[in-house]
Amino acid sequence: MGKLIGYCGIVCSDCPVFVATQKNDDAERRRVAEIFTKQYGREYKLEDINCDGCVSDSSRIFWYCNDCEIRKCGRERKVENCGFCVEYPCERLSELFAKYYVAKETLDGIRRERGIIKG
Repeated sequence: MGKLIGYCGIVCSDCPVFVATQKNDDAERRRVAEIFTKQYGREYKLEDINCDGCVSDSSRIFWYCNDCEIRKCGRERKVENCGFCVEYPCERLSELFAKYYVAKETLDGIRRERGIIKG
């Protein structure tokens, strides 16, 4: 399976929630829940660790991604990801890119590969 790229350019298939879900591995879900609980100060349970990727039509979307305004916009605009949007990069993406530049690199790379931008 190739990389699954989220609307924002984050690689869903690299996310530990996605990986645990695709493996259907409860031990891994439990491990990720424990890590996230410590890291983010919010209690995560085994059943919280389920996601098929934000671009999927699945009902199994991690809560954070399910509430994401970038995801909601991408779905409304029916784009493969935000790199295909005529308003790329928008203000929401620019805010994300300031914190997570790798997402911008991913979307810019897709835009180059698909001939949306030159260079």
